[in-house]
Amino acid sequence: MGFLTINTETMNKKLILTTLLVVFSLGTFAQQRTTQLTLYKEFKPSVITLKNGHKIKQEFTNVFLKNSSLVYMQGDNTMEANMANIARVEFDDRTFTNINNQLAYMIDSVGNNILYRVDIFDLEAYNQQIRNNVNITAIPSFTGDMISTTTMDLNNEGDYKLPVYPHFYYMYNGEIIKAHEREISRRLPKKDKEIDRKYRTVIGMKGFSWTNNESLVQLLKAITKE
Repeated sequence: MGFLTINTETMNKKLILTTLLVVFSLGTFAQQRTTQLTLYKEFKPSVITLKNGHKIKQEFTNVFLKNSSLVYMQGDNTMEANMANIARVEFDDRTFTNINNQLAYMIDSVGNNILYRVDIFDLEAYNQQIRNNVNITAIPSFTGDMISTTTMDLNNEGDYKLPVYPHFYYMYNGEIIKAHEREISRRLPKKDKEIDRKYRTVIGMKGFSWTNNESLVQLLKAITKE
């Protein structure tokens, strides 16, 4: 299939001080905070599986928390891979699956149904306030294999702590759906009143949260047919 075209659009990648202050002010809504812009403190080896089935071993890789994308080192540059071509990324401690061009990891499974989690900085609402740029470098991608890249600056701007928000998805009856009341309600078996009853019971329980691992595993158990 050859190379993909390198994206030459100017884009915001480095989080500048004013942006960090905006995000920090919203930190009370976050599940956790971090001073890192990547999931792992150090870049580490991984095995990348492309959507065409080809596997690539890369020595220095990480997960960029701004959009949960794959990043890797190319010399002194930090590069962001084109997520449209990536199916899966395997690190030593967990395996990530590409869901909506974000790297998601499995929390638990019940039968053939799975709960996935994506951790990102939730900055979409503040894009208009982010004014910075990054130079796009047209260089060969991973061994020349279908992954276009952009250089980026991953400075963490000192001790400012960024809020990290969890986003959840279910693989439910063979379909990826967002863990959201409306989305799940639409996809429950229409004639199964018992599953619907269990579903309503769990989401109505005190302490249930759509942003909590344990709550969503409990819900998955309730809506999975035995």
